[in-house]
Amino acid sequence: MTINVVITGANRGIGLSLGKQYKTQGANVIAVCRNSNADMEQVADTVIEGIDVGSADDCEQLFQKLSGVNIDILINNAGILGREKLGQIDYAAVEKQFMINSVAPLRVTEGLIENLGTAGKVAIITSRMGSIADNSSGNSYGYRMSKAAVNAAGKSLAIDLKPKGIAVGIFHPGWVTTDMTGGTGEITPDQSAERLVGLIGTLDLSNTGTFWHSNGEILPW
Repeated sequence: MTINVVITGANRGIGLSLGKQYKTQGANVIAVCRNSNADMEQVADTVIEGIDVGSADDCEQLFQKLSGVNIDILINNAGILGREKLGQIDYAAVEKQFMINSVAPLRVTEGLIENLGTAGKVAIITSRMGSIADNSSGNSYGYRMSKAAVNAAGKSLAIDLKPKGIAVGIFHPGWVTTDMTGGTGEITPDQSAERLVGLIGTLDLSNTGTFWHSNGEILPW
């Protein structure tokens, strides 16, 4: 049976690599993005472009386009990174990170609950920088705060969706060489995606709401 996988932020980096991984497994990949490109169109079975997940109106368009479509796995991957330092904080940038990194995954998930049905899975691609206990270097206020917020949302979603049979995983992808990290990192997007797909495969109601590193480690809140 072919599964339907919806991925936000699917046109590059980890999102694109996730699409590749699921495509090789025979899944039907539905790619959601602001701007499509040739790489993504080679991977995705369906492309829904022009969607800024930070926009409520765009999300409503997404929900309409997916009306009646069964979703087996929803991956909230879209995100942005700011590196604010104390004394140099752009609060508009902080707010934008909250809208895309925190509010959008909650809005998208809530809007697609009926599409998920029983035994659906929700993956939230977050960051260990959202861990309060793990913070030893400070700075990056907007990113850290927005990722801590989405971690909290993911935990609540796991509790509220469990009676519906829907499992929620909260995943740090690792330090990945993407445009977002300026090409620095320890693993490639493909390596990260392979790990994440494996973890999502083991996600069920027994481990729903867990904050995972892509290497399998459970991270502190």
